[in-house]
Amino acid sequence: MMSFYDCYLEYNDLDFENFFAQVTEADILRILRKNKITEYEFLALLSPVAENLLEDMAQRARQLSLQHFGKAILLFTPMYIANHCVNKCSYCGFNVENDIARKKLSLEEIEREAAAIAETGLRHILVLTGESRKETPLSYIVNAIKILRKYFQSISIEIYPLTEEEYQEVIEAGVDGLTIYQEVYDEKIYDKVHLAGPKKNYKFRLDAPERACKAKMRNVNIGALLGLNEWRREAFFTGLHASYLQNKYPDVEISISLPRIRPHKGVFEDVYLVNDRSLVQIMLATRIFLPYVGITISTRESQRLRDNLIPLGVTKMSAGVSTEVGGHTSATKGDSQFEIADKRNVAEMKEAILAKGYQPVFKNWLQF
Repeated sequence: MMSFYDCYLEYNDLDFENFFAQVTEADILRILRKNKITEYEFLALLSPVAENLLEDMAQRARQLSLQHFGKAILLFTPMYIANHCVNKCSYCGFNVENDIARKKLSLEEIEREAAAIAETGLRHILVLTGESRKETPLSYIVNAIKILRKYFQSISIEIYPLTEEEYQEVIEAGVDGLTIYQEVYDEKIYDKVHLAGPKKNYKFRLDAPERACKAKMRNVNIGALLGLNEWRREAFFTGLHASYLQNKYPDVEISISLPRIRPHKGVFEDVYLVNDRSLVQIMLATRIFLPYVGITISTRESQRLRDNLIPLGVTKMSAGVSTEVGGHTSATKGDSQFEIADKRNVAEMKEAILAKGYQPVFKNWLQF
């Protein structure tokens, strides 16, 4: 049976530079008039030529976003319950070799964090751990989920990749969403930046979103960590991956996040520049290619940029964020995964969204 890896191989040898050299502004304007575009037309929207027509792209993306999502922005916050990790990823603050304060919340501490977050009105939460099955076994995560169900209508997880049967187990416990980033789709760069640990297994991670879809996860959110490779290639493969999942599992809500590398504990200098204008182009091209896909912009981005992106296709934003373990209530916190840029609390984010003429949504469905 065909997997997304087969799709990756099909396009991996494409000569991107030669393709881009043939794209014209007339091509871009023609694409923007279409109701449905192809993979190659999506790639054309990521081209250097398309950068000259961002205003035209923005108008089309805004039209599609209003048509399919209205003026609603779903608010959520991440909750880090552990930062133990066995992987040696060169770009991550949780790298096993980094000298950071490691912490794992007790179930009592998890309940205190949950209560504090729920007080802000949020009903959607994203639970995160480092990747250590020893320190944070699935049984620990399931017990945490059972506590969180008392406070939140929607619980997503961002943990180590699971098997299909394990995804079924966390779904039964109360999880309805998965966030898992491939980090970088280029297989050679993936091998280079993942120096050691289970995460070095490219295909097991690549297939994780599909395993979650097979297990009947309600929402699956994917993405590449922008900055690990040339952004046009990574944005293209992220879009292809989302399209593959959307077409094969139409009952699953597929979303894309667009995270850029942020400062963190440790040193990683092999970064490909992704400026604000490039990020905007990625988001607009993605919305035009995938009108039904959710798009998340996190607090990795600045307050000003996040506010300006609201009308252009964003459907989900984080607020009141701490990337420290126990960051909402604990006196002794574990070190953070990366530095955030937008430090506004939930009330401030609510007002910012309203100021743009959009509606902040604290819950969009009920779990029975």
